[in-house]
Amino acid sequence: MTVSWETLQLQPQLIEALRSNKIESPTPVQADTIPLLLAGHDISAKSQTGSGKTLAYMLPALQSVDTANAGVQVMVLAPTQELAMQIFRVSETYGEAVGVKTQQLIGGASMQRQVEKLREHPHIVVGTPGRIHELVKSGKLKLHAIRFVVIDEADQVFNLGSTIEVETLLKGMLRDRQIAFFSATRPQAMADVEERWMREPRQVSVDADRQVGSRVEHYYVVSERRDKVDTARRLIRLLKPASALLFINETDEIANYEAKLKYEGFSVETLYGDADKQRRAATLARFRDGRCQILLATDVAARGLDIVDLPLVVHLDPALDADHYVHRSGRTGRMGKPGTVVSIVLRNQLFIMDKFRKQLGIDLQEKTMYRGRLWTPGEEQGNRPEQGYRRESAPRVGREGNTSGARQTDGQRPERASAAPVRPGQAGASITARRSAGGTANAAGGQTARAAAGQGGTKPAGTPSKPGATPAKPAKSKKELERERKNKGAPKWLKAKRDGEPQ
Repeated sequence: MTVSWETLQLQPQLIEALRSNKIESPTPVQADTIPLLLAGHDISAKSQTGSGKTLAYMLPALQSVDTANAGVQVMVLAPTQELAMQIFRVSETYGEAVGVKTQQLIGGASMQRQVEKLREHPHIVVGTPGRIHELVKSGKLKLHAIRFVVIDEADQVFNLGSTIEVETLLKGMLRDRQIAFFSATRPQAMADVEERWMREPRQVSVDADRQVGSRVEHYYVVSERRDKVDTARRLIRLLKPASALLFINETDEIANYEAKLKYEGFSVETLYGDADKQRRAATLARFRDGRCQILLATDVAARGLDIVDLPLVVHLDPALDADHYVHRSGRTGRMGKPGTVVSIVLRNQLFIMDKFRKQLGIDLQEKTMYRGRLWTPGEEQGNRPEQGYRRESAPRVGREGNTSGARQTDGQRPERASAAPVRPGQAGASITARRSAGGTANAAGGQTARAAAGQGGTKPAGTPSKPGATPAKPAKSKKELERERKNKGAPKWLKAKRDGEPQ
């Protein structure tokens, strides 16, 4: 049976708001969890990042609010400021349709302003565990009216050490409050909290074949450590994404990568946990608006980011584990859209790719970059030009205008025709050189040479024995040799006098 918003029994105002935002039908995780939440069950939902989990719990939360009651009735906790702000915007957008007010309570913002906003009696609060715990401890936020609490990216909330703060908040609420955990993974810390605080929780896990992120392609490229930035540059130039999110593991390296990528001509912004709230918000706004092409981020800062139509995620450093790989990769291919994830790994990190492939059941392939495409290693060999290939040269034109049709495929130049030197008194004697193409002597030239040599086959003195050879010089007389010996080193006037020439 086809599931629609109407079959999930949502309020007409919410359905109208969904369709005005071009969301025509629920995703698998929404279809599975919304009926359970509307029925009041505690649930632990596991589904891939980008599958629509925010609306899966926010729509039932909005529908459960009693607008006649001025107290805070719903609390949503998120691990990072950015994710909390995204949830806040969703709640604000759809809450307006049913008259529900939402307030954000995140660290890095003015606590005094947040206290003033709480005096306006919001129905839903969305924030980070640390700031909400601080407001509750100071008596500025009351928990006695809260009947529904949601923890988004629950695995990360507990892995970041917020378990004590979350359990303190749960203790201050009514015993019959409803709890919902949403996450892409289910670590042991999360399972322990479920066991302690949930009442007969329903487990929801969306099967891999139903995941909306199935259109994401996963690759990895092997690189040397010193070539990582150049590999990333080539990859981005090759894929030509409108925008790309690049992850690194260490905050200390973020400035180094930023400088190198900017030197390569990219517009780069950075997002990391130590940055203040205003800077992080401005950075995200520029990236979403397309004012920068590359966002360089760490895991903590980029947790739960919802960036519309992000085409490419690059792991400059391999994810710390399979859970981190899932959350990083979930920034692309959201809500069923296509995306590409590429990890840049060293040769000694290949085992990490094998581990992710087995644990996550994904088709994680090795690729190489060649001639503007990604190839499976070895596949590009059939498209390389032959090593011994040389372009054929055009026929050469000789001095007489004759052309040689021989192809120059062996790298050798053709011989040029050369004429034999002619001694005085041997007018008309000539020897024609062998031609480069045929390599045979010209018959007419051979007859001319024989005629110049005289009768009886005896060659005159000084006649070269072979065409093109230098003629031998006649031997000098004894008197000439003696004169040369005496003239050696003598001044010019003395040489002239001895030779009988006038001075």
